[in-house]
Amino acid sequence: MLDDMEGELLKLKQEIETIKRVSPISTYKDLEVYQLSYRAMLITIKFVICNLPNFEKFDLVDQLRRSSKAVPRLISEGYAKKHQPRGFGRYLDDAAAEINETEVGLQQCIDLYSENIDIELVRWLVDIYSRLGKQVFSLKNSWVYVYKSSSPTS
Repeated sequence: MLDDMEGELLKLKQEIETIKRVSPISTYKDLEVYQLSYRAMLITIKFVICNLPNFEKFDLVDQLRRSSKAVPRLISEGYAKKHQPRGFGRYLDDAAAEINETEVGLQQCIDLYSENIDIELVRWLVDIYSRLGKQVFSLKNSWVYVYKSSSPTS
């Protein structure tokens, strides 16, 4: 079982490192930021949260579970509103907030529960969520530019 878990973690980490930009984008699943956030969520839930103390069940565990799951959900939901001037942007703003919350929660895991977790894995996840924050910011800015330049009133 431990070998299976290690194999799954290795596979997810390799997938993150090899995510490729898909062009043209025809679905939210083609967005690099969606792919990265979904895999980071899987690792956070399957390999970090499960190692936290039981007394954190209704605090740090619950918050990390919610915030990490929210990021890919917000990106996919926002993508459905990509045709609205501010629709996608609002969801990306919310995704950025959840990314920040997840990053802080992971840092708290390092600072509070280093004996319970794989510190190197969690540090790596902090870096991934930092990268996600930058990608969401860039996506929002480029999407606004694309939308403005393609609108009939510009």
